[in-house]
Amino acid sequence: MLETERQELLRSLNAGCETLRESLAGVDDDLAKRKPASGGWSILECVEHVAVSERFLLSRLTNASSSGQSLENRARENWLAERAADRSRPIESPEVARPAGRFGSLSEALGDFDLARAETVRFVAGFADELRSRIIDHPMIPGPVNCMEILHLAIAHPVRHAKQIAEIRACLNSAKAQS
Repeated sequence: MLETERQELLRSLNAGCETLRESLAGVDDDLAKRKPASGGWSILECVEHVAVSERFLLSRLTNASSSGQSLENRARENWLAERAADRSRPIESPEVARPAGRFGSLSEALGDFDLARAETVRFVAGFADELRSRIIDHPMIPGPVNCMEILHLAIAHPVRHAKQIAEIRACLNSAKAQS
């Protein structure tokens, strides 16, 4: 991996984390547990999903095996990154990453995400091989996925759910204003 790529990945991983944190500013546990009247996840459930997904994506990185050749496809990388962050198209979560009440508070869920993201950052900072030559599977993407693609998903995922959290907050504020 080129050092410029590494630095860009690290910057993007940290930016995604910050975007998620910003979306949670001013959210207490009561608000975090409330669901919009229209249905869907609560803010706490979103953060739980992001934390569980981060750990899953990290497992994909650490369990990937070398293919012996680069499987570079920048168009696919860009497509995955754009699709993962785009809230205009629903993406159903795999069962394993759906909220299940794993955390009792928003700070607990966010803390778990932070720990997993720190491990992802350490992985990138210390990785000496070519990310595009290490492959693994992903339940939502057909065929082998390389580690660069996994990292693009990891970068975009908290950004996607920060947008969802903003949507939930808007719904909850609207309902509060109407009552």
